[in-house]
Amino acid sequence: MLMDQRTTYRRLRAPGEHGQVLIDPAPSAVASAVAGNVEARDEFQYDLQGRDLRELSTSARSELIETALNHTRAYRDVTVASDNGAPLFLAGHQPKLFHPGVWFKNVALTQLAAEHGGIAVNLLIDNDVCRTATARVPGGTPAAPSVETVAFDEAAPEQPYEERAVLDPATFESFGRRAAEVIRPLVPDTMLANYWPRAVERQRATGNLGQALAQARHQLEGDAGLQSLEIAESAVCQTNAFHWFATHLIAQLPRFWEIYNSSIREVRRENHIRSHAHPVPDLSEVDGWLEAPFWMWSEADPQRRALFVRPQGDRIVLSDRHQTEVSLDLTPDGDGAVAVDQLAELPNRGIKIRPRALITTMFARLLLSDLFLHGIGGAKYDELTDRLIRRFFQLQPPEFSVVSATLHLPIDRPPIDLDDPRRIDRRLRELTWHPERFVDTSTDRGEQSAAGSSKSLTSLVEQKRLWIGTPKTPENAHTRHLEIASANVALQPWLTEQRRDLLSEREEAAAAWRAEAILASREYAFCLHERETLSHLILEMRRRSA
Repeated sequence: MLMDQRTTYRRLRAPGEHGQVLIDPAPSAVASAVAGNVEARDEFQYDLQGRDLRELSTSARSELIETALNHTRAYRDVTVASDNGAPLFLAGHQPKLFHPGVWFKNVALTQLAAEHGGIAVNLLIDNDVCRTATARVPGGTPAAPSVETVAFDEAAPEQPYEERAVLDPATFESFGRRAAEVIRPLVPDTMLANYWPRAVERQRATGNLGQALAQARHQLEGDAGLQSLEIAESAVCQTNAFHWFATHLIAQLPRFWEIYNSSIREVRRENHIRSHAHPVPDLSEVDGWLEAPFWMWSEADPQRRALFVRPQGDRIVLSDRHQTEVSLDLTPDGDGAVAVDQLAELPNRGIKIRPRALITTMFARLLLSDLFLHGIGGAKYDELTDRLIRRFFQLQPPEFSVVSATLHLPIDRPPIDLDDPRRIDRRLRELTWHPERFVDTSTDRGEQSAAGSSKSLTSLVEQKRLWIGTPKTPENAHTRHLEIASANVALQPWLTEQRRDLLSEREEAAAAWRAEAILASREYAFCLHERETLSHLILEMRRRSA
């Protein structure tokens, strides 16, 4: 039995400056990580309801390569190693307009695979929900920037990318022009001119929003010489290997459910996480139904819902506890062959069962890849996956890599003093509570203040200093407080000009901060960056690998 290990989150942060990248472990350590993962997989001994995990991994990899080749060659030329024994490098992300830091992961995936004689496969996580069909596009000027939300399709109820069609082709086709008009004063030559016509062509060919965005981006990568395969997770979920993997988790759900929930609670305690939603919510139990780490929906009702499971004699019933329910001929100790066939038939009935994030990467790391590349968010989640692999499968989890980068839009930004707002706020507080430090008594001629105070400036300052210098006692505490506060209020009219100047300075500093927050964001879609962005990412990866 493996020694259980304490799960702690790596201290991973997105690079803060433009052009900075994160690659952990370093490219020089990739060969060792791949060799270790291959050796560990060769020693796998685990039964998946009648299928050996190691043997299933071999067939799963062949299935993946064949399916990904067919998918990719439908829209671009690709040349990859044909040797099924070549190491497999995998990564994954939703098929959306992600920022260049995510794109760098795709570049690293392809470059590392090429350097190690491997095959790069990017999984399009299309079981994730498409929440919006808009992009945030900066405009205005460097001194007074703004952000506009530009739609590339009409709004629709949230549904998985797998099901999300383009509803308004006219809006989709005009997005490139409209977004370019907004950003042109800041970035006059973006890659929209090259990218968006491809997205329109792929939208016409597929009708699917995510596929259009992903395939057009993958074509750009092909133009730059990056040789990788792409495949939608929905296609991976129709492979024989995935059906065996899912069948086993469903058959063993009570045991997996206990390990899953206890592991999550331990991670929360160990890392002082108070939220019950992080790192992921517990799996629930409702009226004898156990929640499984999968999603379920139907083509007739493409709203993603949690999958619930409960035994019923020699069968296991699967339900979304809404309107979809099916059953499998399956028991915890029985052979899974019949249930595998039954799962394979569900799409013919319009029923979809898809894994959640932890199960997606668990399957990819255990059965498909020799090295999985994560972004920072995925890496934090998958430290929990490591614990689940150790406890449930009693196997050493394969090592994974973490890759990210930060690229800002190519805009000359005026320098700002990061301490300005805090410095000004401190000075404003001082004017309120210690006004005597900022008045000039040398010009006091005993005149009344603008507020009509009958006391001179000098006498007010002396009054406050007298009470400040008076030791505080229980008997005088209240009077002392009132006198000091009264002096503070009475001195304010002599500070009107200073306060006005500070407030004006504070507004200028706040405007500079707002501009910096807009211009320095790393979250803008890759297609809003300049044409040379992909070339820059490739050159940086090659430099890191040299």
